[in-house]
Amino acid sequence: MSESYYLFSNGDFKRKDNVIRLTSDDGRFKDLKIEMTRDIYLFGEVSLNTKCINYIGQMNIPIHFFNYYGFYTGSFYPKEENVSGKLLVDQVTYYIDESKRVEIAKGFIDAASYNIVRNLRYYNERGKDLNVEIDEIKHLRNLIDNTNNVPELMGIEGNIRKVYYSGWNTIVNQEINFEKRVKRPPDNMINTLISFVNSLVYVSCLSEIYTTQLNPTISYLHSAGERRFSLSLDISEVFKPLIADRLIFSLLNKNMITESDFERESNFLYLKEAARKKILQEYDERLKQTIKHKTLERSVSYRYLIRLECYKLIKHLIGEKKYEGFRMWW
Repeated sequence: MSESYYLFSNGDFKRKDNVIRLTSDDGRFKDLKIEMTRDIYLFGEVSLNTKCINYIGQMNIPIHFFNYYGFYTGSFYPKEENVSGKLLVDQVTYYIDESKRVEIAKGFIDAASYNIVRNLRYYNERGKDLNVEIDEIKHLRNLIDNTNNVPELMGIEGNIRKVYYSGWNTIVNQEINFEKRVKRPPDNMINTLISFVNSLVYVSCLSEIYTTQLNPTISYLHSAGERRFSLSLDISEVFKPLIADRLIFSLLNKNMITESDFERESNFLYLKEAARKKILQEYDERLKQTIKHKTLERSVSYRYLIRLECYKLIKHLIGEKKYEGFRMWW
């Protein structure tokens, strides 16, 4: 089974025979069995030569880069081999046609907001009073069907998120004053955790998109733009409540991550390396977690749910079956 590698050491990243070797500054090394590698997350300062990059590209392995503070900076996306000219035309056609684009975008927001309500209901049933937030989001969800353009839909999504985040102080047991979502830069523990874990979901979606014939730069909820894989942003909306948010709640409520795991620099907060490693271990385990799929009638991992979402989108684009975003049932 393929694995994701999360590497923190500084040093040189080079090809050695049929492995990729990371030699750290202190002389120690780690070999990655390339045929068993799904993708690579680089958190350290690493030098790569063209021989290494060419080999990684030849083996179809994405590399995701994070800076010193743990913020995602970009990805090496190998040349696509699993391509379809017809599907690319279909993707573009559905983006250009406003009504077709809105239909898909509604599917993303409808599923994402449903999953958000599931999270709130989960904690509401365990003694956290979130009835106000649940009712407000249900009202906002009723507006989705009557929306006929993407900016209005994004406005509804923003309002849903605002209400959702207002309930986090109730969900989280630690005393954290979380008033609003701040991204650039994150200014408190929860905003830092959201930014970090959301970036992991984003790159996981990107890695799964790479295994399909979808083009990651053509999206429907988020505008297709330069220098970003916007389809990954679309698909990650569906899975952030399931993977990112539930992980954050668990980390904080079990005191696995506390105030001592953060450092402050000027006007932002960032995670210490030990905390990032801890979160990555939990995140990787979360992706391996399985559920009994209702349609397939077999157990599938959370990671594979992301790939199935890509396949559902493809079926919609080729006219085989209307896209319906993934909804949690537990």
